[in-house]
Amino acid sequence: MVLKFIMLSDEDESFIREYEFLDSQTLLDFHNFIQSELEFDKSQLASFFIAADNWEKEEEFTLFDMGANSATMEDTLIDDVIIRKNQKLLYVFDYFNERALFIEYIGEDKEDEDAEYPRCTREKSEAPKQVFFGTRTKKSFNNIVVNDDEFDVDEVDVPDDESLFLNDEDEESIPEFDDDSEEDDDISVDDLVEDEEDE
Repeated sequence: MVLKFIMLSDEDESFIREYEFLDSQTLLDFHNFIQSELEFDKSQLASFFIAADNWEKEEEFTLFDMGANSATMEDTLIDDVIIRKNQKLLYVFDYFNERALFIEYIGEDKEDEDAEYPRCTREKSEAPKQVFFGTRTKKSFNNIVVNDDEFDVDEVDVPDDESLFLNDEDEESIPEFDDDSEEDDDISVDDLVEDEEDE
């Protein structure tokens, strides 16, 4: 038997994919086909979730055995997750930013002996970018306001801008240093020791 699915994205309303799988294929087959068809990087983490009608996550199916009675894609037939009409699935493809594709079971059909499964029967628009490196969660610090009550700091008088620069009188008080001074060449270690003792 052939199971038919439609896949959508909340980031691009024009994005649509329709897939057909055999009921004997696994969620790992589903995952691998999505990765290839959307040209995703297969080294990234991903999970399927059975979803409620409001798209709330329920049971998770992972790429690897995570212990604690977790279910893996490899050990789960696609037919086993179709537990109700219009069953919804979430395919989380960008794990760290919690971005997902929305999949819905839309019916079944007889297997076409001349066709290869899985297959994509409808394609519209480009796939969403697979991974965002901080761009979606990046925050602007320009508008942060610190509450004055949080800190107890004495006020510091800051000089006017003009006083930050030297005037003509200050320039005269700055000593000049001459690296080629013959006087420095005559200083010995004994002289330095005697100076320290005098102090």
